[in-house]
Amino acid sequence: MLAKLSVRTAVTALAALGLLATAPSATAALRDPAAKPAAASAQSPSPDVTVKMPSAVADRLGTDRQTLIDAVSTDVLSRSHDAEGLSPKAAVSKLAGESRKVVVDVRTASANWARGVAYVEAPRTHHAEPEGWLYIAHRKDGQWIPGLEGDRAFADHVAKSPLVGTAERQTMTAYAQRKATPQQETPSVGAAAANTNGLLLPWMPDYYMTLTGGAHSHTGSTGYWSSLDFAGGNASGRVRSSREGTATSMCGAGGGWTRVIHPGGFSTDYYHMWNSTYYNGTSIARSALLGNIGTDTCAGGAATGAHVHWSLRTYDANYNGQYTWLNGRTIGGWAWWNGSSQYTGCATRSGVTACPGTAIYNRTG
Repeated sequence: MLAKLSVRTAVTALAALGLLATAPSATAALRDPAAKPAAASAQSPSPDVTVKMPSAVADRLGTDRQTLIDAVSTDVLSRSHDAEGLSPKAAVSKLAGESRKVVVDVRTASANWARGVAYVEAPRTHHAEPEGWLYIAHRKDGQWIPGLEGDRAFADHVAKSPLVGTAERQTMTAYAQRKATPQQETPSVGAAAANTNGLLLPWMPDYYMTLTGGAHSHTGSTGYWSSLDFAGGNASGRVRSSREGTATSMCGAGGGWTRVIHPGGFSTDYYHMWNSTYYNGTSIARSALLGNIGTDTCAGGAATGAHVHWSLRTYDANYNGQYTWLNGRTIGGWAWWNGSSQYTGCATRSGVTACPGTAIYNRTG
């Protein structure tokens, strides 16, 4: 990567024959000089924000697209742990100095509505992972009001936006409006199993992969120990959805990061995949193919060997989307437990204990 992020807006021209069929071809475009931020202030973060946008969407939004990028990127930076306490402009500058991008991907737009994905790249270090959100924005009285996945505005927008299909709305509304009940980090196994709503491990049932990293935080540093790493096995390296739901490719076509929102209040992330299937708010079945274990770092981080970094997410009582704890929960028929330190945790099933380095079969019951 460059030592310092250039000032740019990159508009991506997507394939004319459909988002699901082909990857987008990148075309460079300078920011429209006529597109001015709502407040044209020194605090506007967008000149240093990387923007992905199909040319048709850019044309539809016109000069108003700059105020949309301002609104979404400001919201993203207010939620990012690595931008805490900084103004949006200062946060983008800090991240750029670390060779990290703030990306706003505007995928679809209609009259007064826009939706897409936004993320903050992770540091290019081992175990580092990105922060990302789905968003829907609504223009009202000349201002864009963005809702990031996990907040109240997102729930409201999902319920009303014409950019959300019926099946997707049914899944996402229930997820976004879920009021989580405060729980102990170490519940009874029975309660935890019920609370995961039958989530599987990220490959085909009755096949195995090797656990290479026990419970650890999504970023490998702070936060709930929400993530597991898997590699190898006899599942041909294919990564599959832990349950049915709505899938979105967070980095766009060709990127190795997918999020699936499931019914019942959970979502799951899958990172470092290669040969990944492109999804854009697409309804998928349980065990749908997402990609293959790999070393992709489309949104930062690092990977030295082919694997999938799998993470569990939910919402707290204030509707803030977050990665949540695994300790005591049952996934793929195994109860997962924290170790004395990150990556050392094990899983138990029917009297068997499986720790890192152990082959684990994915079970449905």
